[in-house]
Amino acid sequence: MSLLSVENLVVRHGLLQAVRGVSFTVQRGETLALVGANGAGKTTLLRAIAGAHQPAAGRVLLNGADLSSVPSHKRVGMGIALVPEGRKLFVQMTVEENLLLGKTAGRAGDWSVSKVLEMFPNLKPRRHAKTGHLSGGEQQATAIGRALMSNPDVLLLDEVSLGLSPLIVDRVYAALQGLIASGTTIVLVEQDLNRALSVSDRVICMLEGRVALEGPSNAVSRDDVTKAYFGLHRKSPGSVPA
Repeated sequence: MSLLSVENLVVRHGLLQAVRGVSFTVQRGETLALVGANGAGKTTLLRAIAGAHQPAAGRVLLNGADLSSVPSHKRVGMGIALVPEGRKLFVQMTVEENLLLGKTAGRAGDWSVSKVLEMFPNLKPRRHAKTGHLSGGEQQATAIGRALMSNPDVLLLDEVSLGLSPLIVDRVYAALQGLIASGTTIVLVEQDLNRALSVSDRVICMLEGRVALEGPSNAVSRDDVTKAYFGLHRKSPGSVPA
């Protein structure tokens, strides 16, 4: 049984249908990359999985349990954690206070403040600093750490490299490689195709709210993904119809 299943999900913003009948599964320990142009529906899809946006149709299942009637805060306690685009930290609180909030919202497990600081050593000297005074990279590390403190089964990462310098993105992705190696299940929204393909087991390219391409990351080329990204083709080995 898949850890996470999305079945024929439809999500709207008023009259705009942002996600149109999307289906996929994620296995435990897998990293799935969601790519696509701005407005393709990626962020809306993640928010629907996390319970922050109510679908108009379809289902999200975690370990076979239907989450349709489960509110977002209870989904955290069941094992789904979202690192939102823009980080959404409590900027008047310290790094440690933000991390501890993640703990109170989640469930028992191995993640602790000290373990997060080991994963993101750049946060150690900033532990008692207010997050509003941090650099973009430090804020992103704090946001990821806060989500990990809930001890999730599935970690949803929305645009972790957005607005960061290439050097800082390298550091964030080095930490993500450690999470991936430890068996953390990740669904990653990323604009950088090279990074998305390099860290993921599978990639889904979305176009206008639909799946335009799906396949193993090592079996699709950058050219395949680029064509799907711009709607130049709809199928490739392992893909599903749009």
